[in-house]
Amino acid sequence: MALQERELLFEMFGRDEFFAIIVEIIAALLRCDAMVQYHGQAIPMEPSQELNESADVEKKVHEAPHAEHVSKIQETRYNHQAKFKPQFSDRIRIVVVGTETAVFDPHSPVRERILAYTEKFASTDIIVMCGGKFEKASPRKGVTLYPTNSRSRFRRVFDAVRIGKTLAPADVVTVQDPFETGLAGLLIARHLGAKLHVQVHTDFLSPSYGRVSPLNIVRQRIASYVIAHADRIRVVSEDIKQAIEGRYRPRAPISVLPIFVDIEKFKSASALADLVQKFAGYKTRLLVVSRLEQEKNVALAVTAFAKAAPKDACLIIVGDGRQHAALKRQAQDLGVMARVFFEGRQDAAPYYALADLVLVPSVYEGYGLVIIEALAAGKPVLSTDVGIAREAGAIVVTPEQFENALKGWFESGPHTGALIKYPYESFEAYVKAYGEDVAATFSEG
Repeated sequence: MALQERELLFEMFGRDEFFAIIVEIIAALLRCDAMVQYHGQAIPMEPSQELNESADVEKKVHEAPHAEHVSKIQETRYNHQAKFKPQFSDRIRIVVVGTETAVFDPHSPVRERILAYTEKFASTDIIVMCGGKFEKASPRKGVTLYPTNSRSRFRRVFDAVRIGKTLAPADVVTVQDPFETGLAGLLIARHLGAKLHVQVHTDFLSPSYGRVSPLNIVRQRIASYVIAHADRIRVVSEDIKQAIEGRYRPRAPISVLPIFVDIEKFKSASALADLVQKFAGYKTRLLVVSRLEQEKNVALAVTAFAKAAPKDACLIIVGDGRQHAALKRQAQDLGVMARVFFEGRQDAAPYYALADLVLVPSVYEGYGLVIIEALAAGKPVLSTDVGIAREAGAIVVTPEQFENALKGWFESGPHTGALIKYPYESFEAYVKAYGEDVAATFSEG
């Protein structure tokens, strides 16, 4: 671990003994990761030569005292802004730090979407924190993709920073989250004299977030540091904005920019003939569309279904994940396995058209795409109080109320849903709003 990397981590965590221990564990893992075994001896691996990294990439940033270093960073930033300050977003150079490996696939919708965002800027360098063996690419003029191809997850932040330090000066660094990509983006922004635009897509301040995984506790601590140093923060819901303002009172302005959903796709969707036939024997069809992971709490939906649904109802689960086997065992134990259908990963649109009610039992959500999709399809949604649920028009209950609320729905409905407060008329409108938000990072302050 390079000296500046260790110092940054201790600056964030060093005042807390528990987090200092975590830093040392990460440092030890990084040291182990940089070694290979040969006849029982640990042999250091050669440093990565990807992207023609020069020897000075590993040099210490802190060659002067910290206060002087910060002063130089600020001087670099202000001089850069004075010299290059653009008037419109199409004159701005940005760096994106994310984790979307699908951007390397020429046929991926993710790549198409991300490239649409870049059209608003003069140039865009995209650093993708990932493993694997992806290749640097330039899908169009002014856009370059850089994979970190890290040997382990623990190295991704540092590999991203090494790449970022080779880039030309930029105006804004925008990051996918305030966690690992946020930490990398903060270091890159400091080096390039750029402003930091932080995007928040998940409710990491939910009490349940830290309970799901010890790693999430570390991420919460990282987020507090990144948010304190952000120049602008983009969140996907009003609830997340209020939570961040209440906890941190950040100096940076916070904008609410919900995720784009192609609502016309779900409005016009129809159930496929084979699905209609498969579920024809059931009067009522309940639907869960979700990754089968702990935070999605699909077990709550299975339990509520087993206790509240009549015998002529079924539960359809679209999605997959690490909880798949456990959920099957749960359905078996509750005696409802014959009426619970695990469909795997599928296009959800035909299932929305088929469903009578969509269940969202999540412990936390940043936004809740499923809620928007289901309501756009005209289906009622029974949801815990997560993400956009309350704002969008879902039936919102606590986990403790979920079973009784489902019983109440069978008795009195409602049997239709309506999406409210959706802000975008088209994908182009969303891209425009996104570009303006990133550009505002540079023009403020």
